[in-house]
Amino acid sequence: MGIKSYENARDAYEKIGVDTDAALQRLATIPISIHCWQGDDVGGFERPSAVLSGGGIQVTGNYPGKARSIAQLRSDLEKVFTLVPGPHRLNLHASYGEFKTAFVDRDAIEPEHYRGWVEWAKRLGIGIDFNGTFFSHPMAESGYTLSSKDSRIREFWIEHAKRCRAIAAWIGEQLGTPCILNTWIPDGAKDITVDKIGYRNILKKSLDEIFKTPYPSAHMRDALETKLFGIGSEAFVVGSHEFYMNYAARNNKMLCLDMGHFHVEEDVSDKLSSILLFDDEVLMHVSRPIHWDSDHVVLFTDKVRHVAEELVRSKKLDKVHLGLDYFDASINRIGAWANGARAFRKALLFALLEPQNRLVELEESGNGYGKMALLEAMHTMPFGAIWEAYCEKFDAPSDVTIMDEVFAYEQIVLKERV
Repeated sequence: MGIKSYENARDAYEKIGVDTDAALQRLATIPISIHCWQGDDVGGFERPSAVLSGGGIQVTGNYPGKARSIAQLRSDLEKVFTLVPGPHRLNLHASYGEFKTAFVDRDAIEPEHYRGWVEWAKRLGIGIDFNGTFFSHPMAESGYTLSSKDSRIREFWIEHAKRCRAIAAWIGEQLGTPCILNTWIPDGAKDITVDKIGYRNILKKSLDEIFKTPYPSAHMRDALETKLFGIGSEAFVVGSHEFYMNYAARNNKMLCLDMGHFHVEEDVSDKLSSILLFDDEVLMHVSRPIHWDSDHVVLFTDKVRHVAEELVRSKKLDKVHLGLDYFDASINRIGAWANGARAFRKALLFALLEPQNRLVELEESGNGYGKMALLEAMHTMPFGAIWEAYCEKFDAPSDVTIMDEVFAYEQIVLKERV
């Protein structure tokens, strides 16, 4: 777009009290944890040709070019990193370890299985976050893992969770940046459940056992992900928002808020100001639900923008760990990956360009019309020029030219895969 376009946009924002240079500098310090599972449809690499199945998760589509090896997945991620402006982290699931030819079950994973990812991250200069994988496994077929009344099943998953914590701490120590370990389980029932408190009591005891071993916060932080419902758990989810809010508060753990894990009419952004008043940290999983937790590719929508605005307005952005969680196998996966990450970065920039002090003054003075008019004016400010300047800062393509790069990668790399 050019220097002149940015200068004109900068002057326009300056008239309403916004420093665009400062906003760009601030955005350049905010990492987003880009999820590994968009590249291979949440299959992982525990077994050859792994396919996601069960656990309240479903990926639709079969677009050509799926990553079929860790080498291909890393190549795709590196391409995505060039398409998304700003600093990155990698969000890695336990099922993406390097297990070579021998099958390693989830209660036997070790740091060595993730050494290749750590070395790769060191080369790129990025951090890694981690997730236990509690789905797509014979031991999860009953619908219950950590809350199972079958001690054999429950103990298997407790061991998996313990090993994930140890691995996360090792990753954080190796990379010199805390690894955020997120724990989400699919436990629940499709229809009426009588002993809800019984299952939740078991989950509480399982978590108490898992968290017995302390790890330095400089190496890892624990997060617990809440959910309203999912496929196969429409009637009852053990790890509900209320359960984890209470458990996290009493045990000094971090909440993970996934935008798709609430009723579609709920305003997830409104929860942040309440939680951040009492909790030191929050993990955000940014997704785009349609009717239910469908994990659609993130777009620059009102709901995404509202989350970004609340993070900035609360002045607690430094306390929030930002990650992505979506997957779409019906379209070009590289484009989907990049589009979602860019959309959330765009939302953060839009929020950072808000004349917050002036808006608060109008609100406190009772000038409701002035506040409304200024918020409305933000929609037609020359935001695009500021966004393009940010993309140029990181040698990332514009919203138009990115399509050419995605299509070229598809022709050269993805179409060669079988």
